[in-house]
Amino acid sequence: MTFHLGYGTNGFANHRLDEALRVIADLGYTAVALTLDHNHLDPYAEGTDKQVDHIADLLDRLGMRSVVETGARYLLDPTRKHYPTLVCDEPERRIDFLNRAIRIAADLGADCVSFWSGIKPSTVDDQTAWRRMLDGIGEVLDEADARGVPVGLEPEPGMFVEHLSDALRLREELGAPAHFGITLDVGHCVAVEPVDAPTCIRRAADLLVNVQLDDMRTGVHEHLEFGEGELNLPATLAALSEVGYTGVAAVELPRHSHAAPVVASRALTALRAALAPDPEWVSNVDHPWLVEAEQKVRREPASVASLFPAVGRKVGRAPLRPESDPQGLVHGSVDDLARTRLLAVLAEVLDPAPLAEEITRLYRYGDDAERRGVLRGLAALPATTVDAGLDLVKDALRTNDIRLVAAAMGGFAARHLDDHSWRHGVLKCLFVGVPLAAVSDVDRRADVELLRMVADYAEERKAAGREVPADAVTLLEARA
Repeated sequence: MTFHLGYGTNGFANHRLDEALRVIADLGYTAVALTLDHNHLDPYAEGTDKQVDHIADLLDRLGMRSVVETGARYLLDPTRKHYPTLVCDEPERRIDFLNRAIRIAADLGADCVSFWSGIKPSTVDDQTAWRRMLDGIGEVLDEADARGVPVGLEPEPGMFVEHLSDALRLREELGAPAHFGITLDVGHCVAVEPVDAPTCIRRAADLLVNVQLDDMRTGVHEHLEFGEGELNLPATLAALSEVGYTGVAAVELPRHSHAAPVVASRALTALRAALAPDPEWVSNVDHPWLVEAEQKVRREPASVASLFPAVGRKVGRAPLRPESDPQGLVHGSVDDLARTRLLAVLAEVLDPAPLAEEITRLYRYGDDAERRGVLRGLAALPATTVDAGLDLVKDALRTNDIRLVAAAMGGFAARHLDDHSWRHGVLKCLFVGVPLAAVSDVDRRADVELLRMVADYAEERKAAGREVPADAVTLLEARA
């Protein structure tokens, strides 16, 4: 796990902040999402600076990371929830609050400040609201830049910026500022996004500065405990690891303060269970046979010719993440991983030319499973094998075997395949039914030409009365 599990103080509203932090830490969390509110570091109260210093020291002693949340309901106006907002007629007080939050975050050493747009008043048109968002965020970014604190815009159901695509478009129109990131509530993905939480995570990827964890049901904005809604928690956490997220992922259950310690304990138990790898495949990739096979290849490199075909029989062929990737198209299978390990050992003991010849031989004379193993193992091999690897990737992309195509479009292809071949590889995935989640770095490498090609493909499908793959629609909408 690359990220830090935390819990939100808005779910400990009936606790003093000191006590909430200690309870959260004692339960085993290593981070906290701190909502500024009346009794939790009120930015407008006297003596707040002293309190901030105290909380910073406490967080340090507890060894906890932090993010600052700004979703307090009645902090700015005792009669209107979440008012004023960035899109109302007078957003100045909201902007001032966000700037105060940034200064507090800087003093706490927090990762970021999270915020949302607010609900658009019925008297305000979309164009005016959009301009107000651009202007308001611009003012907040001045403070963020000065303090070196990232801000994360959170798409929120029912608010003006409701979907991840809206938040990403705002960021682009602002010129992709360095301190402007994304806060993603995975429950919101279930409630209102057209794709699932893992897909949203992959789409936001490097822009994620804060993640909120909770369960929800489709179409209903209600924060639920894990297991009470429709969120695929193991797949969601796996996606965070997959994109290399290293920040805070904090449970947000703001309506559960009445039983905060018990609920927080249950949540951590669910998170740990979801993070626990499948014991069957862990034992298989550490299988004694594989350990012995690695040792044998190290002593006798030629033995790989007989060991490589035996991998599946010896360690199994199950997908690495069966709950989210039952065919092994995205993450591969147990035998893929074992073969990658054998190739890595082979790279330690062979010179460049013999190594390139051997991987080519293993691919050319192997069955489909062995070929997949070579393709997935290419990313673990040295740069001296790139030319040979590219030949194998291009060969795999000429097939209609979805598992070969998926394996070919992994990390090696993302780094080394030329633009023309890579674009056609993406189209091949759409043709044969490989999810684009299997294509490494698709968000980074997708360019105008690829979008044109995908749009033409979608139009051809429509003209023929055939369904357009959901991944094609998602890719086009994300770049619209």
